[in-house]
Amino acid sequence: MESRTNGHACVNSSVNNSASLEKKRVYIFGKGRCEGNKGMKSLLGGKGANLAEMVSIGLSVPPGLTISTEACHEYLLNGKKLPDRLWDEVLTALEHIEEEMGALLGDPLKPLLVSVRSGAAVLGISHSSFEEKLELMKSAKGVDHDTDLSASDLKDLVEEYKKIYVGVKGIEFPADPKTQLELAINAVFDSWDNPRAIKYRSINQITGLKGTAVNIQCMVFGNMGNSSGTGVLFTRNPSTGDKKLYGEFLMNAQDLDSMKDCMPEAYNELVENCEILEAHYKDMMDIEFTVQENKLWMLQCRTGKRTGAGAVKIAVDLVKEGLIDKRSAIKMVEPQHLNQLLHPQFDSPSAYKDRVVASGLPASPGAAVGQVVFCAEDAEVWHAEGKHVILVRTETSAEDVGGMHAAAGILTARGGMTSHAAVVARGWGKCCVSGCSNMRVDDTGKVLVIGNLVIKEGEWISLNGSTGEVILGKQPLSPPALSGDLETFMLWADEMRHLKVMANVDTPEDAATARKNGAQGIGLCRTEHMFFASEERIKYMRKMIMAVTPEQRKAVLNILLPFQRLDFAGIFRAMDGLPVTIRLIDPPLHEFLPEGNIEDIISELTVETGISQEEILSKIEKLSGVNPMLGLRGCRLGISYPELTEMQARAIFEASLLVSKEGIKVLPEIMVPLVGTPEELEHQFTLIEGVAKKVFSKTGSFISYQVGTMIEVPRACFVADEIAKNAEFFSFGTNDLTQMAFGYSRDDVGKFLPTYLSEGILQADPFVVLDRKGVGELIKMAIEKGRKARPALKVGICGEHGGEPSSVAFFAEVGLDYVSCSPFRVPIARLAAAQVAL
Repeated sequence: MESRTNGHACVNSSVNNSASLEKKRVYIFGKGRCEGNKGMKSLLGGKGANLAEMVSIGLSVPPGLTISTEACHEYLLNGKKLPDRLWDEVLTALEHIEEEMGALLGDPLKPLLVSVRSGAAVLGISHSSFEEKLELMKSAKGVDHDTDLSASDLKDLVEEYKKIYVGVKGIEFPADPKTQLELAINAVFDSWDNPRAIKYRSINQITGLKGTAVNIQCMVFGNMGNSSGTGVLFTRNPSTGDKKLYGEFLMNAQDLDSMKDCMPEAYNELVENCEILEAHYKDMMDIEFTVQENKLWMLQCRTGKRTGAGAVKIAVDLVKEGLIDKRSAIKMVEPQHLNQLLHPQFDSPSAYKDRVVASGLPASPGAAVGQVVFCAEDAEVWHAEGKHVILVRTETSAEDVGGMHAAAGILTARGGMTSHAAVVARGWGKCCVSGCSNMRVDDTGKVLVIGNLVIKEGEWISLNGSTGEVILGKQPLSPPALSGDLETFMLWADEMRHLKVMANVDTPEDAATARKNGAQGIGLCRTEHMFFASEERIKYMRKMIMAVTPEQRKAVLNILLPFQRLDFAGIFRAMDGLPVTIRLIDPPLHEFLPEGNIEDIISELTVETGISQEEILSKIEKLSGVNPMLGLRGCRLGISYPELTEMQARAIFEASLLVSKEGIKVLPEIMVPLVGTPEELEHQFTLIEGVAKKVFSKTGSFISYQVGTMIEVPRACFVADEIAKNAEFFSFGTNDLTQMAFGYSRDDVGKFLPTYLSEGILQADPFVVLDRKGVGELIKMAIEKGRKARPALKVGICGEHGGEPSSVAFFAEVGLDYVSCSPFRVPIARLAAAQVAL
């Protein structure tokens, strides 16, 4: 097959013979020949596939070859030895490249020099060992940049590098170029299953790959005088999304304008190549290039990592420019991108100006507040303990990815806007300040030195990734808001999706936030949280709990009634015209009692309630279960204390009528929790219906309402058809359903879950990502049974899984009507629902 672009021809032999493709392990690219394409990333890796693709569209790419991921898989299965005939295939491909370049590997007169991409460790030797020697050499010579070292200096440095090799390996570094090449290939293959690579794939949820590809490419040189240079750029600003080339050029990280001035022809060709690549890939691209004696060479291209703000603006702009349609734009933005945009920002940047102690490059926007740590391992440990940390490094490398992922923010002394720290942080939505040159990091002493200021491990700092400011102490944060391009993008998502998105809220303020973020109603309002809103409320709640007779309980509940009515009225006002699902009180009553030792609790309750210590002790003993979460809670409370259900139902109905008289449309839905038998729901349904009749009769007014149940007990899924006879809606409480299906206590799962994940017993935390095979099957069964008995049954989910993208995809597949999640995750669920619909 032959394709022509910009006057170049590319013979693509990868499609000539599908039978030979199965056996092929080495693929050549360059000089008009490409045996791969961008659709072969699983076989050639992202770099190899894109190198072939750039050749196919006529860009100047140094010739080379790619060894496939399948060859890596064979290598690992073969006891980490190159499989049969693979080396011969490499040498045959190398001969083709030697012929094209007119140079030979190892030839002293005209040598072919190639690069072999490996990871951070070469032959098991950490890159930091080599970096240390380089820094010592520059210090000894009194220079700042690598390029300031002379050829003689570099020869001496190579000898130092060889000594490192001998010290670690115990043998001399091989002088034969082909032996070096073979060892380099082995090193890349070996890097596939090192801990750093495994952790990186885990963090980025990369699965299904057989191994890593190896790219062997002719060297081009950006250090051959003023007509040469090397650079990295993004075709658009990855932080903001602005349509302007963004990157660095030359070894001392000058901006691209310097290239425009000193190499105009190469610069113009680079700009043209950027336009070609964007039009071809229909996305913002990350490019590496070298100019050798005014000749431009493209070394790598890939879809550029970007921040949440950048992702949304780029998607919206590409639609406006006519490069993509709205459907493609929706697919382009990842849910995690929106998660970044929904992170808090600093309340008032001007308020902390006198606390700014240093400034660096604004490498990745946002705000971060945390305690200082100096190594990746500590960042992971502290994060696991629930601490917020800022990872402070001289510069980061691939070995730091675990700690970078765990940190709230990243601060480096060295590195530019396209440094490792900057690129990785932007991809993950982490706040990052890089290149803060006026600070010194002492890893050994675990201190950060800025002038005369010494910041120790564990001290709090704040980072402003949008301005590059480093600020002392914990600075207050404020919630974000939807606006501009994000609002436009979310409207497009809403056009695509079928699944409704509701919110879990407990206060009128949360309800207003949910509505602002696009919620189409409230899927879960937890009434128990309202009792903690003030000391007065919790005092009366405890009096109700301590009451001995129904009459005593009713007397206290009559005092609590106005509080509940007030709360419900506020939420109804905020959600004018949208449904509000209110769950009756759910947790065990002991959760409302004071914390501390038993003597202090009894004394406090005696003062608060006026009940004797003996009676209080007796009541506490009755409330304390062996396993409270499976004890007296949910509908069992309402059945044991029917006056509790009656008070809450009355508050709901009275608030509904009150607010509806103000001209507000109220759509109340009452949800009975923890039902496991149809009789439980029938009992509560009868109580609620009785209260409704009394309120409507007394006021002479009527309002439409629904009664449903929360499906969170596995047994309820099996008898869902019987439960549906009295339920107008089901809402799956996937937190408890997961807990009961697995038999895992949410409070104790942290003790063994890390082991289960690392050993592969579980692929993901089931309290974060829905377990499709178990819990998912229960949900499917309950939907089928429920709708068989009541075809118009409304079905939704209100557990934390409602905001997790892959779980939302499952809920859409099985026919749920809505998902409900926290107010700040509503936009994420809206996007996930749209992507499922495409």
